Amino acid sequence: MQATSAVRVKIEGGGHGAVGLVGLHVLAAFSDRLGLPGALAAAVPWAGERAPVHDRGKVLTHAMLMLAGGGNTCADIEHLRVEDRLFGSVASDSTTYRTFRDITDEVRADLHDAFATVRRGVWGRSSATSAGLVVLDIDASLVQVHSENKAGTAASYKGGFGFHPMFCFADATGEALASVLRPGNAAANSIADHLTVLDAAIAQLPDEVSAGHRPGDDPGLVERPVMVRADSAGCTNGFIAGCAARNVGFAVVARRNSRIHAALLATLVDDDAWHPAVTQTGDPRRGAAVIELTDRVDLAGWPAGTRLIVRREPLHPGAQRSLLESETYRYWGHYTDQAGTPVALDTTMRAHARVEDHIRRLKASGLERFPFTDLAANQAWLQTVAHAADLVRWFQLLCVTGPLAAAEPKTLRWRLWHTPARVIRKSRTDVIRLLDGWPDTNTILNAYQHINAIT
Repeated sequence: MQATSAVRVKIEGGGHGAVGLVGLHVLAAFSDRLGLPGALAAAVPWAGERAPVHDRGKVLTHAMLMLAGGGNTCADIEHLRVEDRLFGSVASDSTTYRTFRDITDEVRADLHDAFATVRRGVWGRSSATSAGLVVLDIDASLVQVHSENKAGTAASYKGGFGFHPMFCFADATGEALASVLRPGNAAANSIADHLTVLDAAIAQLPDEVSAGHRPGDDPGLVERPVMVRADSAGCTNGFIAGCAARNVGFAVVARRNSRIHAALLATLVDDDAWHPAVTQTGDPRRGAAVIELTDRVDLAGWPAGTRLIVRREPLHPGAQRSLLESETYRYWGHYTDQAGTPVALDTTMRAHARVEDHIRRLKASGLERFPFTDLAANQAWLQTVAHAADLVRWFQLLCVTGPLAAAEPKTLRWRLWHTPARVIRKSRTDVIRLLDGWPDTNTILNAYQHINAIT
């Protein structure tokens, strides 16, 4: 008998009594509990004697659910429309399309502020953001666009074509606090773009965090310290001066130069100056060591208190360019104004690599598909992609425990968002019954309990 992977059945349309995407209903209930649709609706004006049939705050929230579920175009909203017993009246793809087209720069700024209001409530409920240093991470990423008809696109330095958006993330939560949509040929080390995205990110933070961190603020206003990390694109005097003007600490990847080269050559005969490096969990990092070169290099032009920390590690295939040519080690370093031991500062700076994870999540949730030809609509799309990713991160922070609290979008879709169920009518109410044996039933039921506990 030949082995088969499917049971022989007859498939036909016209079914009823079942729903999919039950997990997205949990996420929608979570957004309602936070007051997200209402906050967004207040930021979108409407003209005429009557309000639009579909509340624009709800349209944007449904768009976020669609992105979380794996959709990447306005047409994908149709998969929510068929689940009216879960999501109510969902706007059509054409209404969703028009909603994005109607978002002007002013409306987008208002939506950014409205989202910040909801974010502050989340930060007030999360232990991950309750105290201590607030670390921000800036990075940019190329997004390929296979059309020359989209405004704001350009050829990139890697030979591709499209956009080169820049982001600022919160390290403690992985939230995309701010984003700037830029053409593919935008400079990676643009001081103006770095400061623009930094200011937009700080504006998203609670008042007790953002206090004292706006341009020209008195340092005495600072209630909680803020530090920003960036790769070598942020290693510019203009950006560092901008951080100082905002009372924001910095840690930026060092660029190769003759002064660092000479200092590292001197350490080749001073091996005792190196300290064993550690991993993010504090375990010894095999073969790696850290040294502080602050007193061995001329830091003229850098703010007082700037330090230079360098790490060496065994050379491995595919290693990026090193601060010193060597057949044994790769040398990598950063400038910072933070206090701490060289080993601890190296560990903190290496955590900047988490931005790659954050950007990967965005690319798996709509970032790689800009569906509009005009720039303003694509800017609104980028903002919504970031907001959708943040909504998912909030859900993971407040409503989920265990491995799913840090799961990638693909895992969340397979295990949570696309959960199927039966629908029965009981006491004039639709009752959603999860399938017997569904592995993550308890996770979903517990998430609803967490949502009900949010005040």
